[in-house]
Amino acid sequence: MEIRKAQLGDFEIVRSITQTTIRSVYPKYYPAGAVEFFSEHHSDERILRDIEAGIVYLLTEEGTCAGTVTVAGNEINRLFVLPEMQHKGFGQALLNFAEEKISASFDTIRMDASLPAKKIYLLRGYKETEYHIIPTGNGDYLCYDVMEKTVDKTM
Repeated sequence: MEIRKAQLGDFEIVRSITQTTIRSVYPKYYPAGAVEFFSEHHSDERILRDIEAGIVYLLTEEGTCAGTVTVAGNEINRLFVLPEMQHKGFGQALLNFAEEKISASFDTIRMDASLPAKKIYLLRGYKETEYHIIPTGNGDYLCYDVMEKTVDKTM
């Protein structure tokens, strides 16, 4: 397993991992309007901007790209693992990587937690600090938590 910084030539794979995961996993937890909102929020422009800023990372396993994470300051964003590659420790590896990267410079780690991942973050010591409800069209709403974790500098 390797985690490396994404390059501009990796745009299509980052986009594919992001959109495939949203379209496959999120409909189990959210109504159609919220799924569409997620998809649009993780737009091509945002992905390209973040790759150009050098804050997007790819996880590969034996030459296959399995997941991605974006680390922006003290925030973890766009952590996705392809559905067929889930339950193999890749999400945990990406989260460990992002937490270590942030811990080197910050005392607090932040993220917006979607419903599919919230339990994982709670088990890792994250606390809910805010709750948001966003109208997304068709009478649908997107609900998510902002979560934070204090970095343990004693370890």
